[in-house]
Amino acid sequence: MSDARIHHDGRRRLPFLTNSVMGIKTRLSILTFLQFAVWGCYLVSLGQYLGAAGLGSGIPWFYAAGGFAALFAPALMGAVADRFVPAQRLLGLCHAVAAVMMMLTWHYGYTHPHPRFAVIFTLFALSELFFIPTVALCNSVSFALLNSRGLDPVRAFPSIRVWGTVGFVAAMWTVNSIWTDGSAVGFTLSESSPHAMQRFQYTVMQLLAAGVTGVVTAVYAACLPEVTVCRRNTISGDWRTWPVVGSLRLLGDARLLPFFLFSMLIGVALQINNGYVAPFLTHFRGMPEFAGTFGASNATLLSSLSQISEALWILPVGCVLARAGVKRTVAMAIFAWVANFALFAMGDTGRGIWLIVGAMLVYGVAFDFFNVAGALFIDRQAPASDRSAAQGLLMMMTKGVGASVGMIVAGWVVNRFCRWEIAADGQRYFMGDWSTVWWIFAGYCMLVLVAFVVCFRISGSDRNCWA
Repeated sequence: MSDARIHHDGRRRLPFLTNSVMGIKTRLSILTFLQFAVWGCYLVSLGQYLGAAGLGSGIPWFYAAGGFAALFAPALMGAVADRFVPAQRLLGLCHAVAAVMMMLTWHYGYTHPHPRFAVIFTLFALSELFFIPTVALCNSVSFALLNSRGLDPVRAFPSIRVWGTVGFVAAMWTVNSIWTDGSAVGFTLSESSPHAMQRFQYTVMQLLAAGVTGVVTAVYAACLPEVTVCRRNTISGDWRTWPVVGSLRLLGDARLLPFFLFSMLIGVALQINNGYVAPFLTHFRGMPEFAGTFGASNATLLSSLSQISEALWILPVGCVLARAGVKRTVAMAIFAWVANFALFAMGDTGRGIWLIVGAMLVYGVAFDFFNVAGALFIDRQAPASDRSAAQGLLMMMTKGVGASVGMIVAGWVVNRFCRWEIAADGQRYFMGDWSTVWWIFAGYCMLVLVAFVVCFRISGSDRNCWA
């Protein structure tokens, strides 16, 4: 007997496409898979393409582009979703525009082997301007649809969010291994393959993969159940009611402000990890003693261990929050960043590969414990009518202020100790004193941890909100 169900409109639908509790969880899992697959196509490997294209010194600016977009775009789009346009429709629209701009970025890079920084950066930044808000919008859509089905997001969301990690990893493995040569397409993990340097992780083709995935995500988002708009009105002449300004007013909430400020400081660490781990691993190819190691030639694949770790650690987040509370959970996340950078400082792709693997395993704690705890904490503390805006503001502080300013400063630190050099194999690698770089970043995170433990407080009425 068919598993399809006949609905009141007479059409047959598969169970996972229904609006039942299980159906909506499955649909949100697919959405989250696609959402993070777009990012996984380029977020970790972009620096390798930029270095190979002669734009290595511009890496901080490309990673800061998303940060600059996050300064206002998520808060603006979140406020629009709260007031005017159903969140799932706005999510699809943003993905569509971002995908088009990403494919234009790919086309320019593909037709210009030595692209001009101003042109390719502008196209990429426009794509980020519309993509960055989709992360917060995806959270808002998930929370709203779960609540509408009587599900507790604290318990239901982690099992949905894990599919985002699966999507991110799947995209990373794809760009790490797939190569193109004219009309030929293939797959390789071998350093000795004649197509090793034509894999997507080293070329502009990773941006095409991101664009195509973005189009699929846009279409899928348009098919989701509608999210109710809390209040549908127009913007008055009072500037205090304008979307971005209204979102920023949440900074005046004494319960939210401290968390937003520490989110900004923690956001620096995430962007450093995204921007520099792959070039760091690949630079071992320029050292004779490590040139043939698996980790050096498959940096994107090796980096995916971080996302696999994320998938493993995301499931117990709800339990950890219930037992430890917000402050201890976030403190564990910051300490994990300290360990992450310290292990990178001591590791290499030879005998020290286990230190690098260890760094990637603790990444899951660093990423999940903060991001999931933060999103759920903000959802609980923010007024119901401003929850999308609050999620956008959290994105603004972490991937906006923290990522943009932090990445530029981090770029100065990295460029102070490392530089792009042409090795014996004729390829460019980011050579230099990486150990000192990672120790500096570890020290920064330790200072943030001490400040957080000393300064962050949660009022008595909110301490047990996770129980």
